[in-house]
Amino acid sequence: MIARSTSSLVLKVSRIAFAVCALTIVAAAFVKPVLAFELFGISLFGREDDSDEGIEGERIGVPVPYDVSVSVLGEDAAEGLDGEAVRLASSLWRERDEPASGDAGLLAGARADYRSLLGALYAQGFYGASISIGVNGREASDVSPGADLSSPVEVAIEVTPGPLYRFGRLEIVGDASVTAQRLTEDASIFEDFASGQPARSTVILAAERAAVSAWRAQGFALASAGDRNVVADHSTRTLDVTLLIVPDRQAHYGPLAVEGIDRMDPQFVAYMADLPTGEIYDPREVAEATERLAALEVFRSVRIENAGALSADGSLPQSILVQERPLRRVGAGATFSSVDGAGLEAFWLHRNLFGRAERLRVEGTVSGIDSVDPDDFTYRFGAALTRPGFLTPDTKLIAALNAAREVLESYTRVGVDGAVGVDHPFSRELTGRFAVQGRYAEFDDDVFAERDFASAGFEARLTYDTRDLPTAATSGLFLEAAATPYYEFINDNLGIALTGEARAYQSLTENDRLILAARAKIGTALGPSIAETAPDRLFLAGGGSSVRGYAFRNIGVLQPNGEITGGRFLLEGSVEARARFTDTIGGVIFADAGYVDADSVPNFEDDLRVGVGTGLRYLTPLGPIRFDVAVPLDPGDGDDDVAFYIGIGEAF
Repeated sequence: MIARSTSSLVLKVSRIAFAVCALTIVAAAFVKPVLAFELFGISLFGREDDSDEGIEGERIGVPVPYDVSVSVLGEDAAEGLDGEAVRLASSLWRERDEPASGDAGLLAGARADYRSLLGALYAQGFYGASISIGVNGREASDVSPGADLSSPVEVAIEVTPGPLYRFGRLEIVGDASVTAQRLTEDASIFEDFASGQPARSTVILAAERAAVSAWRAQGFALASAGDRNVVADHSTRTLDVTLLIVPDRQAHYGPLAVEGIDRMDPQFVAYMADLPTGEIYDPREVAEATERLAALEVFRSVRIENAGALSADGSLPQSILVQERPLRRVGAGATFSSVDGAGLEAFWLHRNLFGRAERLRVEGTVSGIDSVDPDDFTYRFGAALTRPGFLTPDTKLIAALNAAREVLESYTRVGVDGAVGVDHPFSRELTGRFAVQGRYAEFDDDVFAERDFASAGFEARLTYDTRDLPTAATSGLFLEAAATPYYEFINDNLGIALTGEARAYQSLTENDRLILAARAKIGTALGPSIAETAPDRLFLAGGGSSVRGYAFRNIGVLQPNGEITGGRFLLEGSVEARARFTDTIGGVIFADAGYVDADSVPNFEDDLRVGVGTGLRYLTPLGPIRFDVAVPLDPGDGDDDVAFYIGIGEAF
């Protein structure tokens, strides 16, 4: 049996969590060099980016109001013509709600519109167009730049697009199209760059870029576009195109220099780039290296530049150009729910502890603040150290230690836990985690009274994620499966918890104004009985990120004395329709459901708990701020008739 002195120490450690949490925010004002402070994810003072702000130039000339019209003649009959795109090519049309900067500024804009409108027509395959821009009845090209225009100025733009041209004879000199199959996004371009297809100038440029990329994908890092010969035959309304591609020599990685380093170890930066000297150049590897360095979150900017020429041996020297971020950061946040109470959190972050992007995060939270008695609050305090580049450039070593005093409806827990493990991405979508864990905690509830549990085990987790934006996804899947076997020392038990979760997101409109989101989660605990299993290894449902409308973790197994405990089986599901009304305001309607069973294999004798509701979203670049109102359809003891939630981020 573990001595009670350990219990007292754990209780003392967890009770100071609230004080540490508050002091973290206060101390931030005196810790140097803290260059930024964040509240609810929004910077209040200091800046992440120290780049110079642009200085707005003074407007030259007296503001001149003007009226403008743009007529695209025969746009309805012209094959493949987008008249609105032509109109938007005119700067005078786009800026029609603002006065021009003097007479000279208006005339300069009119003359520039000739080229812009012509470019918009070429982009759609119209090479026989005529354009007239009238300024007070005179052609803009004939008006002297120093002319004095009467106000308001009348601008009339008339565009005659002419017929659609198609590609005729096409040739790429120095073609490496065999590699286009490797670059699927480029391969589709060559379907449009074909005889008989509309001769859009954008397609020509895209085909040229794709041909250059095809060479670079084979290691010809300095491949470039040479002369471009484009001839329009007005009699046949065709466009003949010859593109010259200059591949240069095949390159392999040469010396790698690191510039802009202040506190980081340059050798470690080169190691994380993982561009081994002597291997054939691959632009995809360079792009991955840039992403990997940016993911360290110690740099404000990262750029990898090639030298302008190959060395005599065919090696290509490269430079990594970086700009470092401030070392430290502090922040705070809050949540509120009518059933879960309020919550406060604060953190202190060091981005580069020992010069190799080691990331130390210390945080404290206080939650369940729904009374004036601090003994009713939940306190958590923890620290996590992340070391990137462990064993491989893509692998992270993570160590974490946490202390907590949790006050839930079904039990009170005082304990500590720690873990050491690795995260490794197998691909852009698939990530794995393996960690060794240890726990000790005391529990007190109205069913089994006071109990101690001490255990050790490990966690294996796989995550597959194709979401376009994790904080506010509009498409993609999130799949996760985890297994956590453990040995519990006090009761001499072996157990294992298995969980799986799936989330799916689908946009129902082209502009992502309406999103359908769904979530399902299942879990089972195998091994010891409920009485001999630590309550935090059992399953409970309910709360703002589970089944809204019900009290936090208040859906569980009803015991004979009327109290709720966790169960050995969990099933949860949610469906949510998310609408965006403006660029910053959105709304949702949702239904959540949860079921907890006493057995590892459920018998489904108890009722499924369902909550329904609606909510508002204020959309920010860092994610939505949400306000949800939910009604439990089958409330139990401790559940209110209506619950509301305020927080940052979607429910799932």
